[in-house]
Amino acid sequence: MLKGQVIPVTGFQQNCSIIWCSETKEGALVDPGGDVDVILRAVDKLDISLVKILLTHGHADHAGGAMDIAEKLDLPIIGPHRDDDFWLEGIEAAAAQYGMQGLRNCVPTTWLEGGETIQLGNCVLKVEHCPGHTPGHVVFICEKDNLAFVGDVLFQGSIGRTDFPRGNHQDLLDSIKNKLWPYGADMTFVPGHGPLSTFGKERENNPYVADAVLGA
Repeated sequence: MLKGQVIPVTGFQQNCSIIWCSETKEGALVDPGGDVDVILRAVDKLDISLVKILLTHGHADHAGGAMDIAEKLDLPIIGPHRDDDFWLEGIEAAAAQYGMQGLRNCVPTTWLEGGETIQLGNCVLKVEHCPGHTPGHVVFICEKDNLAFVGDVLFQGSIGRTDFPRGNHQDLLDSIKNKLWPYGADMTFVPGHGPLSTFGKERENNPYVADAVLGA
């Protein structure tokens, strides 16, 4: 079974997820955006072995701590899609603009295209490329345990911003409707910020992507 713990990091209260296979104790970090010491202290309390870092997209509050952790623990950084390379190369500049300390530009070990599967112990995460908030945004989905890590694609009651460089509102709506909704109403998701929800609740109530709005 895939288990997880959410650690809000940076001034943006970004949801860094510590996830692990309950049988093997192999773990990963999803979007370690900063506050590296806070994240690693939380990992130490869980009795798991980190084996990789997963990035949904290249914004500083999601990826700014990845290089430090990767170097300290000798971990591969997997994702996002290569179209977010310009964001990863600009993390330090963005951090300076927002007064965020200690964040670093990031170079992934492996880029993702969408359609891949990522093994974490006995758990399998499927990768979906979901552009819109950023062009290279990806989502990680564990079908067996009905759990998705969607970054800034979808939130409880809202969706990701698309006014950043190379954002696209229609692409975002298409990603949600065509890439996420097919996984079913019972899928619980961890957003990049704020509380967890399910795809079903958002299809009922989200003012941006409810079925009544999208005509699903």
